[in-house]
Amino acid sequence: MFILSIDQGTTSTRAIVYDAAGSKLGQAAKELTQYYPQPGWVEHDPEEIWNAVRETVPAALTEAQIEPRQIAGIGVTNQRETVVLWDRVSGMPLARAIVWQDRRTTSFCRELQSDNRWLNERTGLVLDPYFSATKIRWLLDANPDWRARAQRGELACGTIDSFLIWRLTGGRHVTDVTNASRTLLLNLVNRTWDDELCQYFNVPRSLLPTVLPSAAEFGFTRGLDFLPDGLALAGVAGDQQAALFGQAAFEAGESKCTYGTGAFFLLHTGASPVLSKHGLLTTVAAMPDAAPQYAIEGAVFIAGAAVQWLRDGLRLFGTAEASERLAQEADPEQPTMFVPSFVGLGAPHWVPEARAALFGLTRNTGPAELARATLEGVAFQVADLIEAAGHDAATPLSELRVDGGMSRNAWFLQTQANVLGLPVLQAQHSESTALGAAFLAGLQSKVWRSLDDLRRIAAGSRRFEPAWPVEEQRKRGQQWKRAVRAVIDYYTSSSESR
Repeated sequence: MFILSIDQGTTSTRAIVYDAAGSKLGQAAKELTQYYPQPGWVEHDPEEIWNAVRETVPAALTEAQIEPRQIAGIGVTNQRETVVLWDRVSGMPLARAIVWQDRRTTSFCRELQSDNRWLNERTGLVLDPYFSATKIRWLLDANPDWRARAQRGELACGTIDSFLIWRLTGGRHVTDVTNASRTLLLNLVNRTWDDELCQYFNVPRSLLPTVLPSAAEFGFTRGLDFLPDGLALAGVAGDQQAALFGQAAFEAGESKCTYGTGAFFLLHTGASPVLSKHGLLTTVAAMPDAAPQYAIEGAVFIAGAAVQWLRDGLRLFGTAEASERLAQEADPEQPTMFVPSFVGLGAPHWVPEARAALFGLTRNTGPAELARATLEGVAFQVADLIEAAGHDAATPLSELRVDGGMSRNAWFLQTQANVLGLPVLQAQHSESTALGAAFLAGLQSKVWRSLDDLRRIAAGSRRFEPAWPVEEQRKRGQQWKRAVRAVIDYYTSSSESR
């Protein structure tokens, strides 16, 4: 029996075929165009996303040398918070998707900051452009005809998973609880859409999909030109909750950090939500059944995207992998520090107005120093998340499991261990996100019978021990905090003066 995992991310769409041992048999990927129509705006083309699924799934099956009918179940994982609005009859999007990184609703969020406390208590989130509700409101306000059609029940809206499920199943409008928990519209305790929240954001509830556990009957393929009818969509989770599940972090106290476009730290808290008092979020963890599961989360908006900027924007190297070699060549005496807040500071600071800043430039600063400062900037941002989680958690973190594209950079992982003063464990499967979606689909499809089966597949890692002296770690950490404070002071004071 085989599982097909569709991983729709911020920069690419991938399809991966796994066997019952969790081995990867075939995969295909296609990069995704990023649209920046105005400063702070980020958009994707939903049709391009759909066509990437249509291309990568057959290619992965061909590489795996299996027939589509041999697929026991399909798992879907996706970039969270990104929203699509489409016509219920034609299934066609009305506009480009507004991406999670998009900051166009910053002013709206700032005007309503006095409501942040009750929104946090109700949803576990904060009022920030990051989340879906303000994006949906903006779409409907931008075109009065769309709002009228939404109120008549003619339109559907959802995160990327629900759009893909609609297309794969020929019109089923469902989502999973992890994606729903990232919208600012889901009640954190009862895990259903909240009428008061929908009214607050002026989002018609009729737009929204039905919410299911992460392993469930999401529907069956129908009317496709690249898969036969009747294949079960059996597992769905937002990318970060999928990665937590793919790392076999099923119990309270287990955690992971995924380094993709951004960096996302999740700490499993068990069957009850824990509201952070230190700038983190409370979210629903992947639910393989109806039993509630929760996590606290910290999000860094820019991680791998900063390396992409060095490659594509500054053209310092040809491939992202070259950043490791370049960083190793940096002069350790050069004091360069980089705060890569291109689209604002996320957790635990939540300053959407902030932008990136370099400190300590000299005439001797070159490409190697910029590469090192960029990788260190990502590591320090993650350290801020883990410091905040340490204040919220009942027990301090003893190690950090990591996955994602940047986790293949050994120099970066050693730096992360140095900055944290904790061991860093590199996952055996760097694609923990896709594996997590496969795990959920495989449980629902009976490819795997228990969580212990999944633990055996996920076991194994490379370990990086911290090497900085305590005094060095403390000094560098203080320098980082001063740099972040300078960025916050500069951008919050300048926004107030405007």
